[in-house]
Formats: sequence, C-alpha cells, structure tokens
Amino acid sequence: MAEPSGDAPEPDDSDALSYSAAADIKAVRDFVAARAVALGLRAPRVNLLILAVSELATNTLQHTNGGGRVRVWAHAHRLVCDVIDQGQVHAFGRRMPAADALRGRGLAIVERVCDAVEATAVPGGARTRIWMNL
Repeated sequence: MAEPSGDAPEPDDSDALSYSAAADIKAVRDFVAARAVALGLRAPRVNLLILAVSELATNTLQHTNGGGRVRVWAHAHRLVCDVIDQGQVHAFGRRMPAADALRGRGLAIVERVCDAVEATAVPGGARTRIWMNL
C-alpha cells in the first residue's frame, strides 16, 4: 500500500455526515457515493470506497458508545475520506483473517481496497483517513 503523499488539509465540517445507528449506514453509503462521484472518482473505485467506509462506520457502531462522522474531499489528485469516532486508534498492516473467521476482516478489507490508510488520535477519539487516487 502506498504511503499518503503529505497530509491533506483539514476540511471544514460543513459537508460532513454524522451517523449514530445501524439504520444510518445507508445514508453514509449514499453520502460517500455522491461526494466521490462529484469529485471525479470512477465507478469501480466508488464501490470500493463505499465498502471501506461501510466497514469503518459499522466498526464504529459495534465498538464505541456513540456514532461518528464522515467527510469526503479531494486534495492533490486524491480523494480523501475521514471516518471520525470516539474509538481507539487501530493499527493497520494487519493480515487478513482466515475465511472462516467470524470477526476481524473489516479493517483488513479497508486496507486492501484503498490506496492508503492512516489512523490517528484526535480529541475525543480516533480518525481513520483513507485515500483513493483519482
């Protein structure tokens, strides 16, 4: 996986979507798809981005006491997507669990379908930032 090429500037949160329940995941997917298409990400890659964000948002709902928020923007010929929640920072560089494993595949999938992934601590939780080349 390629390393991020410099840190993307922080967008304002005026175009972010918050989620707090499993019923919100469809809205998260729709939001990410619409933003990605508007920013020029091509169809097969849009589907990979939706998969990655769905995994991260579902992880938020399963492992934290609150919801999260998603924001998507473009910077330096890359689409950047943040998933921010009250959880802990997850290490990436993980092996894919066995096919019969009941859990633990989500973050490994995110890492494989995105061009770069980075998790960092932010006030009150964690931010997972993913990049997709445009």
